[in-house]
Amino acid sequence: HELRGLLLNMSEITDLLERFRRGAELLAMSMTGAAGAELDFVPEPGKWSVRQVVCHLADAEIAGAMRFRQIVAEDRPTIQAFDEKAWAANLDYGKRKPSRVIETFRIIRGENYELLKSLPEEAFERVGIHSVRGPMTLLEWLKIYTNHPEKHTGQLRGLRAAYKEFKAKAAS
Repeated sequence: HELRGLLLNMSEITDLLERFRRGAELLAMSMTGAAGAELDFVPEPGKWSVRQVVCHLADAEIAGAMRFRQIVAEDRPTIQAFDEKAWAANLDYGKRKPSRVIETFRIIRGENYELLKSLPEEAFERVGIHSVRGPMTLLEWLKIYTNHPEKHTGQLRGLRAAYKEFKAKAAS
C-alpha cells in the first residue's frame, strides 16, 4: 500500500508539473491580440484590468520563486504573505508593459519549473510556515501556483469578452 501511495503521489506531482509548465503558454495565448484600450478596460469599479491581472501573475510568480526556494533550501522557513492590492497600487501596475510582464512570467515560471522538476518526491513533503495560512507543504504550494495562471487566464478571457461587448454597445 505504501509503494502504491508513493507511485500515485509521484504521478500526481508529474501531472501537476506539466500543468505548471504550461502556465506561461496559457497566459501568452490568453493575451494574443490584446492591445490599446482593451488592456486598461475595467468592467466595474474595484475590478482589475487585463494589464493589472497580468502584472499580478508575474509578481506572484516572483514571490513563488522565493517561496519554492526557501522551502527546498531551509528547514520550516517563514513564508511571508503579500498584500496583492498594495502591490497593484504601489508597483505601477497601470503603466507596466504587458509584453514585458508576460516575458517576466515566462522566464520565472521556467526557472521555477526547472527547480521543481529535478526534486526527489520527498522534497514535496517539505514544509514552510506561511504567515497567514500556517504550515504548508511544497506540494500544496505547487498546486496553488499551478492553478494560479489557470484561474487568471479564465478571468482574462472574461475581461476581454466584456471589453468586446462594451465596444459593440458603444458602436451601436
